[in-house]
Amino acid sequence: MINFFNEEIKFELNNKRIISRWLRDIALEKGLKIGQLNYIFCDDSFLLQLNRETLGHDYYTDVISFDYSSDFVPQYGPDSISGDIYISIDTVRHNAETYGEGFERELHRVMAHGLLHLIGYDDVTPELRAEMTAREEEALNRLSQFLTLSK
Repeated sequence: MINFFNEEIKFELNNKRIISRWLRDIALEKGLKIGQLNYIFCDDSFLLQLNRETLGHDYYTDVISFDYSSDFVPQYGPDSISGDIYISIDTVRHNAETYGEGFERELHRVMAHGLLHLIGYDDVTPELRAEMTAREEEALNRLSQFLTLSK
């Protein structure tokens, strides 16, 4: 099950059904299924506070993923992904402007990025970051079959 929530902001995700199918496909490509996956859209101040309290990082970020897969194994099985993915709409909007991307394309990139972390990808070295970016691009290309994304 994939859920979309807002925390302290007003935001409406477009094409939820298509986005949910796309996210399930990303997991299925790796032999995994979605258990309980929550996307929580928030603002910079909320995500900064969460980053400080949970990770000890004192900086803004666009996405933080929390993996709860092991908690849901009895319910969804060992090949499932469960977690919370927090996304700062403020930072997504800023990054879209900075990098000359459309807001929705950048949002979808960050949504894929959060899920890829739960799947097991990381971005702590240049090599791992390059692999993560390649997986994000593959995911966006797959989504573009269903949506026309502004660039």
